[in-house]
Amino acid sequence: MNPNYEKASFKKLLERLQEESWQLELLISGFAIFGLFYAQEPINDAFYNSLKGGETILVTLYSTIILFLYIMIFNLLLHIILRGLWIGALGLRYVSGEIDYEVLNYSEKFTKYLKKKVGSFDSYIGKLENYCSVIFAISFLLIFYVIAVTIVIIFISLIGDYIIDNDNFSKWIGYLIGWPLMIFMLTGMFLTFFDLVTAGLLKKKQWISKIYFPFYWVFSILTLSFLYRPLIYNFLDHKFGKRISLLLIPSYIFILVLTSFYYQKSNYFTNKNDSNSIIANHFNYDDLQQKKKIQNLVFSIQSKVISDPYLRIYLPFHETIENRIFEFNPKLKPEKDERGLHSNIKVSINDAKKENQNEFQKDSLKLVYVNTFNKIYSIKIDTIAYKSEFIIDKIDKEELGFETYLSISNLSEGKHLLTISRPIKKDSVGEKIISKIPFWYFRK
Repeated sequence: MNPNYEKASFKKLLERLQEESWQLELLISGFAIFGLFYAQEPINDAFYNSLKGGETILVTLYSTIILFLYIMIFNLLLHIILRGLWIGALGLRYVSGEIDYEVLNYSEKFTKYLKKKVGSFDSYIGKLENYCSVIFAISFLLIFYVIAVTIVIIFISLIGDYIIDNDNFSKWIGYLIGWPLMIFMLTGMFLTFFDLVTAGLLKKKQWISKIYFPFYWVFSILTLSFLYRPLIYNFLDHKFGKRISLLLIPSYIFILVLTSFYYQKSNYFTNKNDSNSIIANHFNYDDLQQKKKIQNLVFSIQSKVISDPYLRIYLPFHETIENRIFEFNPKLKPEKDERGLHSNIKVSINDAKKENQNEFQKDSLKLVYVNTFNKIYSIKIDTIAYKSEFIIDKIDKEELGFETYLSISNLSEGKHLLTISRPIKKDSVGEKIISKIPFWYFRK
């Protein structure tokens, strides 16, 4: 008994679906473009947060996703334009039929040239149909490419954080297991990418293919390529699909270059997020952040214009702050760095008494931790120095920050400048200004 996909009825069903697929293509493209435009803002915010926090892996990941968003929007917009042109061509064919070169009454030279280069109107409609179908398929194949890249980045980061740099393991485990795994992953990533852009060049040579096969087998599992591999090979065995794929690559490079451009309106004031006595930055004011739905990783106060007798200063927590605290007070740096991914499901094999002792010791060091932060950062309003008395503001287990309140009831009404600075390095004389935030104080 033949499988269902080999039956004549199934093949007829596929042919009928092919003829009617353009309606679904337009519908899916429209919804996808709508979703992609709305996804840009939260992803850009996440990218900004990871960039400010010094989280290299997340920066790479979000950069890949942002580039993917631009490419997907470009592909789907191009698909909708070409599909609209195809629908228009079908409508025109219904009205006027084929191109009649005799009616145009051109010279013999131009008539021969146009018949050769332009051809029949039906062939033009057929080419548009092919372009639309291939571009639509490539667009959604890109989704799987991004998923594959994300998975590979996560595996590389896990190897680096939990095998090579894991304080619980001996160094020889990192050398004998971690580094070989890391080299294998990096080599496999490069070879897989090279094989992809060269349309399977590494699979063609007998001896090279034997070397490449172990990498191919592992990465086909890691990247979930069994879900989309038939699409790739269907492109590669068809000259038209392969040609369109290669033509789109320069377009993607153009998009990458295009996204790097910005317009500068002034010779003196740039688009950078500066803040000083003559420039106010919305990231430094909590109320403006809420209105514009932006997130900050810098010092901020409650508003640009303040009528309260106090000033609230807040700094969201990120890993670079803790690294700086360890630099200024090495005794706080634990033997086991617990930062990173954790699960609520815990299996404990350690002695309970020892765990309680560790927790008690950690609680006693929390005060030292906050005091070290207060010693590092100094506060001034105009020329008056204020004592730094930050505490931890714990919204929930994922959202931490440093918060303090200053009395400003004695300040004169008008403009003032909050300056926050820290030493350049431990025991150094010079200071680095971290934030300059202008504000206006008017009593109620």
